[in-house]
Amino acid sequence: MKRSVFLKNTALLSTGLLLSKFPASANAEYPTVRTPAGQRKFSSKVIEDSISEFKSAVKDKELGWLFENCFPNTLDTTVTHKMNGSKPDTYVITGDIDAMWLRDSSAQVWPYLHFIKKDKSLQDLIAGVINRQSLCILRDPYANAFYDSPDKVGEWASDETDMKPGLHERKWEIDSLCYPIRLAYRYWQLTGDTSPFDDKWKEAVMLTLKTFREQQRKNDDGPYHFQRKTSWATDGVPMAGYGYPVKPVGLICSAFRPSDDATIYSFLIPSNFFAVVSLKQAAKMIEKIAGDKKAATELNALALEVETALKKHAVVNHPEYGKVYAYEVNGYGSYNLMDDANVPSLLGMPYLDAMPVTDPVYQNTRKMLLSLNNPFFFKGTAGEGIGGPHIGKDMIWPIAITVQGLTSISDKEIKTCVAMLKNSNAGTGFMHESFHKNDPKKFTRSWFAWANTLFGEFLWETYKAKPHLLA
Repeated sequence: MKRSVFLKNTALLSTGLLLSKFPASANAEYPTVRTPAGQRKFSSKVIEDSISEFKSAVKDKELGWLFENCFPNTLDTTVTHKMNGSKPDTYVITGDIDAMWLRDSSAQVWPYLHFIKKDKSLQDLIAGVINRQSLCILRDPYANAFYDSPDKVGEWASDETDMKPGLHERKWEIDSLCYPIRLAYRYWQLTGDTSPFDDKWKEAVMLTLKTFREQQRKNDDGPYHFQRKTSWATDGVPMAGYGYPVKPVGLICSAFRPSDDATIYSFLIPSNFFAVVSLKQAAKMIEKIAGDKKAATELNALALEVETALKKHAVVNHPEYGKVYAYEVNGYGSYNLMDDANVPSLLGMPYLDAMPVTDPVYQNTRKMLLSLNNPFFFKGTAGEGIGGPHIGKDMIWPIAITVQGLTSISDKEIKTCVAMLKNSNAGTGFMHESFHKNDPKKFTRSWFAWANTLFGEFLWETYKAKPHLLA
């Protein structure tokens, strides 16, 4: 992904304290910043009704303004929906980058699944995302981001990997193949519609299985390698593009993290947990929809192998927190204790249904991650939360604060997360990729749809489950 530059907003911030800890923005007026109705990429009546309901029920006008801007941002600005023959087809960009990430596109439309039973056009749009993702995976299962045109040659065409036309970027990330399964599975659960799950979809699932097996690297390093001529160390993979050695223990290698930054140790733990969930979901769908018990058995077998390896290699003893999950391991005993803002993260594993939030090792890990013992946890006067190497020191990611709130069992913590996120918009009306721990006006990416829509999901879920926290 392109490196971000700082964007500044001149909105003034209050010096008052919210929850006696973080300053709240003090916009007296909330100007219209949402894309005008006639210029929106897609409109859904049920989404508009949800916005009206939220704004009517939640008395905090700034939260209402933020929900109206952020929740529909993916639909307003990033989707291109059409028919490809008799099948819906939806291309989803991330925002300020005209490319479709398998991860981002899944996460961007995920919050709308709750509403699709009430809006057939919205259901068709998400079915189109599933169809497009299947075609992307078949084009190249190792790529993370794609162009709308299969013939377009992009800025990373000179990367030292098997780059093809139509690929924006070819960074191998386990989660790129997990997110489409997550989206497909929930869509199927909610609608019962099997029309997206044709032979192409099944072929994409089986290619996912093949790719995961290759990246267990039991016999060799596999076919994937990646190097880039760049001054950013996290944009390249060492050891001729294959990464540092790992011991084959049953885990799956990921050359890159969900941040699109290179891993240090290739066994990325949260992504392996995500793979277990996705393989089991794919197995259930393959058996129920396609009637292929053999394929389902193979998918479940790999899920069990990875799950067993995680039990042996994912947990380490911390001198202060006890048993915790490592972020990365190599199978030889080396491990990396940290977390990154992007999901799958260790913090976000319950959000991905990889484990219950009450898991005792997760709770130990959570305490460690939300402290200065995590090298990428930053704490300042404007907020506190997890960032990562992608943007660098002192830059907190709203996505991480949102996931913290979505996985919290503490009302006080949820309310604090809402307050920090509200403050982080810096008068723009939107979430950003990151903001400086002491100054929300110093932020990256003014148009980042995943952060916007995920924040909308958090507000909607809080409104439905615990509306008093938004008072």
